[in-house]
Amino acid sequence: MKIHHIAIICSDYAVSKKFYTDILDLTIIREVYREERQSYKLDLAIGDQYVIELFSFPDPPKRPSRPEACGLRHLAFSVKNVTEKRNELVGKGLTCEEIRIDEFTGKEFFFTQDPDQQPLEFYEM
Repeated sequence: MKIHHIAIICSDYAVSKKFYTDILDLTIIREVYREERQSYKLDLAIGDQYVIELFSFPDPPKRPSRPEACGLRHLAFSVKNVTEKRNELVGKGLTCEEIRIDEFTGKEFFFTQDPDQQPLEFYEM
């Protein structure tokens, strides 16, 4: 019917929590510390839509990201204005790629990354 959520395991919970809430402006729905796993679980939303579970675990293995590795390639967020979003993120200290045009749709997009180098795409609605 639809994608329910995306789960992300981060290497530094405090850094990633700050990134997804303060930089990307996602809303916290619920935050739970699971003592038996020594793990945080943070449920995040865009508007009123639950989209991301952010997890922390002790010493998670690194996931290769570049060059292209098998598995999830990137997360893509729809935005109304690509230029404004890029300027906002650069203003918050992120390094963002230049804006490109999708050769098939003619829409603008750019990439940046989260604190664990997970590629994030921002794509024109």
